[in-house]
Amino acid sequence: MKKGLNLLLGDIKIDRDLKLLLTIGGLYALATFLSNTFVNIYLWKQSGEYIAIAQYNLSIFIMQPLTFILAGRWAKKVDRVIVLRLGVIFLSLFFMTVLIVGENAATYNMLLGGLLGIGFGFYWLAFNVLTFEVTEPETRDFFNGFLGLMQSFGGMIGPILAGFIISRMDNFQGYTIIFTISFALFLLAVVCTMFLKRRSAKGNFSFRRIIQERKNNKDWKRILYAHTFQGLREGVFVFVISVWVFVTTQSELALGTFNLVFSGFSFVFYFLAAKYIKHRMRKWGIFIGGLSLYLSVFIIIFHMNYTTLLIYAAIIGFSYPILFVPYLSMTFDVIGKAWKAAEMRIEYIVVRELFVNIGRVSSIILFLITVSIFDAETAIPYLFMVIGAGHFVIYFFIKDINLKGVSYDESVSSNKGLVDNKNR
Repeated sequence: MKKGLNLLLGDIKIDRDLKLLLTIGGLYALATFLSNTFVNIYLWKQSGEYIAIAQYNLSIFIMQPLTFILAGRWAKKVDRVIVLRLGVIFLSLFFMTVLIVGENAATYNMLLGGLLGIGFGFYWLAFNVLTFEVTEPETRDFFNGFLGLMQSFGGMIGPILAGFIISRMDNFQGYTIIFTISFALFLLAVVCTMFLKRRSAKGNFSFRRIIQERKNNKDWKRILYAHTFQGLREGVFVFVISVWVFVTTQSELALGTFNLVFSGFSFVFYFLAAKYIKHRMRKWGIFIGGLSLYLSVFIIIFHMNYTTLLIYAAIIGFSYPILFVPYLSMTFDVIGKAWKAAEMRIEYIVVRELFVNIGRVSSIILFLITVSIFDAETAIPYLFMVIGAGHFVIYFFIKDINLKGVSYDESVSSNKGLVDNKNR
């Protein structure tokens, strides 16, 4: 395995925990890509309302940062691996609950969203911090790129398989099957967490202090505001596009094909981005990726049919890797060079997540207000022209960040220091 990875992505050091973390990330990606898109369609088929799906996603994005704060405190007092395990367990419980409530899921949309948000909160806090600990600046682009590669592969296999299964079954039987498979994959991920090296932390959880650090560290402030605008697009686009594909085609298999096109392009371009986007090219990558993501919106809001939706899928499949590989690496380089980065790394991760979800929650609240006042089909395209710029705006916050000539806290920049004392 190591020789194969080195052949593909260069001479990089891969230790046991890095492999395990990538395995857990791969299982997570396959399970979520298999089911998460179709949970929104499951709720849509039961309710037929944008509001029900928006409320489900709103509860996710409210509970996720709140859980992040709790998880951050526990990660300081207990162990990050236990927090990761809790996240995977709650994600398993989410799918188990979906299976139990069955065709009444739309009635419990807020409960289901809250449960999923708790799972995401525990999972991503621990995964992000553990990633910070098992990578260093020289391996960060590789890790983000290879994880994106696996996520794209999961996105290729999961939705098309789920769409095929659902389209071949009567009523909601297909949904039951794919939710069961996702439940099993998360149980397997729980088992994988048993083999990770235990990693405890010391010190107080100084959440408010790191929020206030924006006043002292301009790069940290810029990154946080960039993440708010990232969330502004993600909040609504994450579910409306899936509904549009289904409403346009009335086919889960067509939705699976849409995701196959998106993930197929992502798979190729995550590989290329990880291999060829070097440190000096990061800002250009963020600019090009963000601009193409914004321009892609206009393809579907002026003339939407299944063909234009597939073109949109291809464009965002190219754009996300070009944007996110350098963007994530730059984010954690900023954290790595920030005040007391080694001691406060968990707080930095929590605060970053808080700002992403401020953007997501703001986006959905704006969406709920819009569809409550105006006709949804008429108003949503105009709303998309506004919030769709979110990823493009990222560039204007990160363009003045200068990481040259600043030394890392050695306990953050070296593997040895990290293991004794990182994000996706």
